[in-house]
Amino acid sequence: MRKSVEKIAARRCLLILVILGGLFSLAFAGAAFAAITGPCSECHTMHNSQNNQPMTFNSSTTPNDTLLKATCYGCHAQGGASALVTVGADTIPQVYHTDTIDLAGGNFAYITGLKGSGASDSKGHNISDLTGIDNTLSVPPGLIDNDSHPPITTSELSCAGNYGCHGNRYSFDPAYNGIKGAHHTNLDGSLDPAATDKDAGHSYRFLLGVKGYEDPDWQYTTSATDHNEYFGRSTPIQLGCSTTSCHGAGGVRPPDGTMSQFCATCHGNFHTLSTSSSSGIGPNAVSPFIRHPTDLSLPSTGEYAAYKTYDVNVPIARITVPTAPSGTVTPGSDAVMCLSCHVAHASNYPEMLRWDYTKMIAGGGGSGGCFVCHSTKN
Repeated sequence: MRKSVEKIAARRCLLILVILGGLFSLAFAGAAFAAITGPCSECHTMHNSQNNQPMTFNSSTTPNDTLLKATCYGCHAQGGASALVTVGADTIPQVYHTDTIDLAGGNFAYITGLKGSGASDSKGHNISDLTGIDNTLSVPPGLIDNDSHPPITTSELSCAGNYGCHGNRYSFDPAYNGIKGAHHTNLDGSLDPAATDKDAGHSYRFLLGVKGYEDPDWQYTTSATDHNEYFGRSTPIQLGCSTTSCHGAGGVRPPDGTMSQFCATCHGNFHTLSTSSSSGIGPNAVSPFIRHPTDLSLPSTGEYAAYKTYDVNVPIARITVPTAPSGTVTPGSDAVMCLSCHVAHASNYPEMLRWDYTKMIAGGGGSGGCFVCHSTKN
């Protein structure tokens, strides 16, 4: 079910309240994504009461978890006109907005039709409290055969916690308990968390256990040398409850810390080697594949050897943890990953693709998209 016009309008009103009223602000002192500093009262309320009035940002009488004045949506999904909201000296990245520029994760507004070519559940992850329930899918696509994990339906998706992507999903806590404290311990730059590190603030974009390099403005500005950097493997693994498991001492996390392995904790068939004749990308990391491979180095010969300058619309992963953005792609080393083709939140194209798949026509003289890697097929 998509958001009603009334709910979208209400969300815009909330944005006005935030900016004009100054009811809360996130203090990103120094680097844009460093740990929060400043008065605790900017984000928290002890009793949700001041002068006999609620202290939540939207005047709700129902208090938020962890004593917060605002939810994830109140801070990061305000539905306004900018991808970066400034309150005083503070900057808050947005995942639901109408700006012409989308941040690296994409924009949930494409699902509801607030932005783009029209509302569609297929354009992204349907976060039930924000974009409504997915009316087509009931479970995450790509579950590994005979694997009962994750214990989730698409109607339960949230930003954080057991039913979300951000924070710790191991404890089966409610959403905000899963990410509690991460804003205070947030590290920046190159992130390489230990296998037992349960602090989501030490991981790439609060994705527990994921390694990488965070772009300071969340890719509001981009170029060949101005972008996120992702971590990957040269060869994929088998991931499943009977093989290499995503359940470890440090929680539910990618065993090696790659972005594709993280996505595989829900969408295993799309990102791992086969555990049966019909699962995974195939029995080994050699063509022909039954599903497009990820966590696999681009071949250094043939059509793939032409991809040498980084394209922000077709990002690749590095097989060592990046320490800075690079404009160079090295076939034979750098790897294809899930985010090479898809965005994390939502895009203007079906299946969260970065480009219009219907325009990828072999022999049609096209460019971009699939043809960045498959350079001889256009």
